[in-house]
Amino acid sequence: MINKNIKSSAAIISATDLKKRIQHHLNSTLGDRVICEDAYKNTPQNKQAYWQATSLALNEIIIDKLQASKVQQAKSATKSINYLSLEYLMGRLLSNNLHNLNLYKSTEKALKSLGFDLADLCEEGADLALGNGGLGRLAACFLDSLATLDYNAMGYGIHYQHGLFKQSFKDGHQIEQPDMWREFGSPWEICRPEATQLIPVYGYVEQQAQTDGSLTSVWRAGKMLKGVPWDIPIVGYNSSTVNALRLWECRADSAFDWDTLNQGDYLQAHHDQVNAETVSKVLYPNDEHDAGNELRFIQQYFFCACSIKDIISRYQLQFGPLTQATSRNFADKVAIQLNDTHPTIAILELMRVLLDEYDFSWQNAWQLAGKVFSYTNHTLLPEALEKWSVSLFEHVLPRHLTILYRINEAFLNDEVNAMWPNNEAMRARLSIIEEGEQRKVRMAHLCVITSHKVNGVAQIHSDLVKKDLFPEFNQLWPEKLTNVTNGITPRRWLKSCNPLLSELLSKHVDDDWAKNLNSLSSLSPLADNASFQKKFMAIKHQNKVALTTEIKTLTGIDVSPEAIFDVQIKRLHEYKRQHLNLLHILALYRRLLADPDLPMQPRVFIFGAKAAPGYQLAKEIIYATNKIAEKINNDTRIQDKLKVVFLPNYRVSLAEKIIPAADVSEQISTAGKEASGTGNMKLALNGAVTIGTLDGANIEIAEEVGDDNIFIFGLTVDEVKALDIKGYNPYHFYETNNEIKACLDWLDTDYFTPGRAGELSSIKQSFLEGGDPYKVLADFESYSDAQQALGVAYQDKKRWAKMAILNTALMGKFNSDRSIEDYVKNIWFLTPSV
Repeated sequence: MINKNIKSSAAIISATDLKKRIQHHLNSTLGDRVICEDAYKNTPQNKQAYWQATSLALNEIIIDKLQASKVQQAKSATKSINYLSLEYLMGRLLSNNLHNLNLYKSTEKALKSLGFDLADLCEEGADLALGNGGLGRLAACFLDSLATLDYNAMGYGIHYQHGLFKQSFKDGHQIEQPDMWREFGSPWEICRPEATQLIPVYGYVEQQAQTDGSLTSVWRAGKMLKGVPWDIPIVGYNSSTVNALRLWECRADSAFDWDTLNQGDYLQAHHDQVNAETVSKVLYPNDEHDAGNELRFIQQYFFCACSIKDIISRYQLQFGPLTQATSRNFADKVAIQLNDTHPTIAILELMRVLLDEYDFSWQNAWQLAGKVFSYTNHTLLPEALEKWSVSLFEHVLPRHLTILYRINEAFLNDEVNAMWPNNEAMRARLSIIEEGEQRKVRMAHLCVITSHKVNGVAQIHSDLVKKDLFPEFNQLWPEKLTNVTNGITPRRWLKSCNPLLSELLSKHVDDDWAKNLNSLSSLSPLADNASFQKKFMAIKHQNKVALTTEIKTLTGIDVSPEAIFDVQIKRLHEYKRQHLNLLHILALYRRLLADPDLPMQPRVFIFGAKAAPGYQLAKEIIYATNKIAEKINNDTRIQDKLKVVFLPNYRVSLAEKIIPAADVSEQISTAGKEASGTGNMKLALNGAVTIGTLDGANIEIAEEVGDDNIFIFGLTVDEVKALDIKGYNPYHFYETNNEIKACLDWLDTDYFTPGRAGELSSIKQSFLEGGDPYKVLADFESYSDAQQALGVAYQDKKRWAKMAILNTALMGKFNSDRSIEDYVKNIWFLTPSV
């Protein structure tokens, strides 16, 4: 059924027209008529061809809307938001784009007449996995919402040749391989060579005397990189707007050295080309060595410099030359959001361009930078606040370092000294330069000093940013630090990924809930309705059955859909505490071995996570989980009451299968460590009940759904701080809790690794010798009790159904559309372009 409010002209395109478009691309674009013949219908090559042809047919419609959006945005002359992020987890685009254009049913009909199932074809194609975790998925959700709400927006990032990495397991160990997401191109991307940028690096700074006696800094670059943009259209839902995500590919300024090639040195002839292409080769190269560290730094600068030049170019194309006289108009028409500290160098690059290429005075350039930039902080973890060595700046970006020194000097003398006169300790604390054996640049400090607004991503996180992370900055500028709670797009994370539940909700909600998620609250009275409960839980069961098939395919493990599906899917990191989950699994296993008839609802613990290649303990946790799972899953004594599954290569498309099937959402980070979380929102929206700490957005989810519909455990932020002040001793819990001691000592044996005793000891050591920095042992007993209460609740089918329904119904606050409107109102000050 077509929504009456839909503004998209795509809604009137018929199945017949779509069929013709698909056949046209099969025959002409792909140039292969034989694939249309019945004998070839079920081959993998044929499915791939039909997916590609369908995507190309859809892209025709999308490109028309993209061009129309550009015309409308130019006509309305609205302010644009330019979103700079090193990560974008876009996933697959076919299903989401079809839903957003209201063409899913028509395309399904067209493909059915051609002998294909659309849902099957949506499984074709690689994920656009240009990110690592929540940061990249949040960016993707925000782009979706910006287009849906008809705001003029451009996303900027890197056109990685490979995503993070493709993960597999060998004897339980994580194996990393290149993610070939665009080995043969992607039907969704468009190269824009006319917007190519040249980016200088290395070299030195020369001081040149001017006629008035002043000195001007001139950067003599040692090398030029070429940034080639690729655009991926971002389709709004039930809107007139298609925006773009512009991703920069790095190439050498020239293809190869012709003279060197002719002399027979073929490898050296391509040296510059290979080095340049390495910049956009892979997300997060290992930075444990100097070369990797420098590559990461150049990556960040490269995409920031390309983006700044492009933003200025786009502005001048519409509004005329950028000069000091027109700088106020630039600030009125351009906003730039820094998604975490990765794009911080954009600040220095804008200053450099304004000073060196547009002859701005220092004061005018600095005032303009402060008006256009705003910064989102995503972490309270000190190690996640980026710092680059001063020596690296001197080597790669010497001109930017001189600008940074001047910013720092002015800040310390004008701002810090005015608030804290002659306070050297405060100057050292707030300086952008961290003194020490190796002098470093504090990128977060530069962001806060420059930006007109700095936001955290959940209320508790934003409060802690003010109180613990940047208290002095908050004292300097009480109005600068603010909050914008994260959100997710319900288009992908319910309408597209959970069609069965989507259809049920649409039958009982009058409004277009995918655009107004608050309208789901009208379902609350149905939470106690036996008929609705039955339908809701029948859909959950169908989704669980589908996931059992996926689990069997990926791992060979048989699991029952009658069991509780307990899900923890997120980046593997100690603060997210997958090892707390694992410790509890060991405890359950011991309890079942002691009493196989223990009255316990069968549980399937489902993990999905990648560990950074250089993060050894995270890899050890994966290995331990896989080896423990292997033992548990094959132990007939426990009567299939406990299963453990670690799904390989966790990514967006896999999350879209797991989330609709989840009963329990594990959000168990140490209180005060998770900025927000968005997986918690996706799982709850799909009817999973959260077990979690009072951390990040868990607190706000609890406020929305009510204490009866969530399982909260563990230390609070204040209790964690108090424990640190008192002096945390993990040995206390090891020595006084027999279950903890037995489980940890078990890891020293060869029970899970026959003949190789001690292979899992690193987990125990991290708790004891390592000091248990994330308070796993302190929270274990509370977590175990909450899990026990959860198991009892699940056995009360009516109670559990009510909890699941209310979690779906009361997630309206966590719509990324609401997040964007908060940014618009308090930070960006945009107006829709239609």
